[in-house]
Amino acid sequence: MVRVPAAVLSALHRLRRVPRTLARRRRAHRPQPTTALVTQTSPWLRALGLVVVVVLGAWLGLLVVGNVRVPVGPMNTTMTLRPSLTGGTKINISPLGALQLDSHQAPVRLDVNVDQLDPVRAQALVDHPERLSGLQDEVAKDVGHGTLDLAVRSAVAVVSGATALGLAVYRRPRRALAAGTTALALLLASGVSAFATWNSESILEPKYSGLLSSAPSLVGNARNIVTEFDVYQKELARLVTNVTKLYDVTSTLPAYQPDPTSIRVLHVSDIHLNPASWKIIASLVEQYKVNVIVDSGDTMDHGTAAENGFLDPIADLGAPYVWVRGNHDSQATQRYLERMKNVHVLDDGRAETVAGLRFAGIGDPQFTPDRSNAEGADASEELAGARLAAALHDQKVAGTPVDIAVAHEPSAARETDGEVPLVLCGHLHHEGDEILKYGTRLRMEGSTGGSGLRALEHKYPAPIEASILYFDRDTRRLQAWDAIKLGGLGETTAEVSRHLPADNKPGAVPSSPAPSVPTPPSSGSSAP
Repeated sequence: MVRVPAAVLSALHRLRRVPRTLARRRRAHRPQPTTALVTQTSPWLRALGLVVVVVLGAWLGLLVVGNVRVPVGPMNTTMTLRPSLTGGTKINISPLGALQLDSHQAPVRLDVNVDQLDPVRAQALVDHPERLSGLQDEVAKDVGHGTLDLAVRSAVAVVSGATALGLAVYRRPRRALAAGTTALALLLASGVSAFATWNSESILEPKYSGLLSSAPSLVGNARNIVTEFDVYQKELARLVTNVTKLYDVTSTLPAYQPDPTSIRVLHVSDIHLNPASWKIIASLVEQYKVNVIVDSGDTMDHGTAAENGFLDPIADLGAPYVWVRGNHDSQATQRYLERMKNVHVLDDGRAETVAGLRFAGIGDPQFTPDRSNAEGADASEELAGARLAAALHDQKVAGTPVDIAVAHEPSAARETDGEVPLVLCGHLHHEGDEILKYGTRLRMEGSTGGSGLRALEHKYPAPIEASILYFDRDTRRLQAWDAIKLGGLGETTAEVSRHLPADNKPGAVPSSPAPSVPTPPSSGSSAP
């Protein structure tokens, strides 16, 4: 047997120990982990940051690519979705103004911009007017295609915008994908909310802002709106049809044709010596083809004889003028108006038939040009209202029921509840509408004079307000009204809101009250 020298064995043993020695040395020189406090971001803050990224990215995406150009009938339009706290639909009809519709409740708003009239398609309608009968169906189809295209494009824009911003902020594909997915989920939730709250009748009560002369044609005809509009697409089609009539190929506005079956009443109040009011009233009479004007008092400010000349333009307004005395109007003011041929002064419950409607009213029992509050003022107003209610009851018993009662103060007007379908008043310088306990509708008008000499008493000038009320010629019942609001002193805005009584909306069961019976002219009444 061969013996291995001891020196060789010792060398081999040392070689085997080299790796272990090197490993121990590496471990000895490796830095030891140290314990340190690392601040962790709150999960709520991370979630909030993600939401901010998603919302901002989705909004940017909609701004960049979230709109579609859609030919709707003879019009070229652009449809866009916009973030909104209130939802709804806004239809911009440049240069005439805009219509706002309370169509849905969701964090997105539908904007429809009517860009221009296509001259070729418009000329085709002019050359072939028989195509107008099918225009509504054509428009409804165009709107349907445009809405679907907009939904798809908006989904792509929202997801792309949120994903791109998420990638730029987080620099991690997974977080960017989460942002895009969240954006899509929010868009779907908004769509579900819009669908669940969709109000197909919103076009029946549009809110118009823009050129006042265009309001009648854009808002439309009260009777036609009620009887012809049943679903949103057809309603929008009718709206576009009205716009088409405005944008004819000669770029002139056609004359507005009033509904021959309705009686139009212009309600004004609290003019307070504002001379600009007469021009506004004359313009409304012309634009809306008003049949009769009702003034619920405070035409003057101090009721002095020196102010009487202010009333002279009433004779040239082109419509009968029904008037009751307010607390700023004196007996001298009343006597001055009684001498005008087209003025019908109502007092002590006397009834008169004017323009096919039967009116009765009472003058304000107070005369307070200095705005003082006399002792027992409330009681005197209620007593005057009770006297008016008694006169209304007597008219009803006699078979000549009154259609519209008029008083100046709301406290007096409320006393007529149950004796008349509608009572008009003013005094408080803001518009209001209320159904009283026994069914009488109280319509309160704002200041048609923008509060007159008091226009600048507050931080902002008071608006100029008036209303157009539409009455059925057969039943004498209120069918609809347009609340008109103009910017106050130094402002040039105009806003018209269409309203319908609940019993006149589609699907409602109309009431069938006995119509008032016109009486022959006598000392207490005048012929229509």
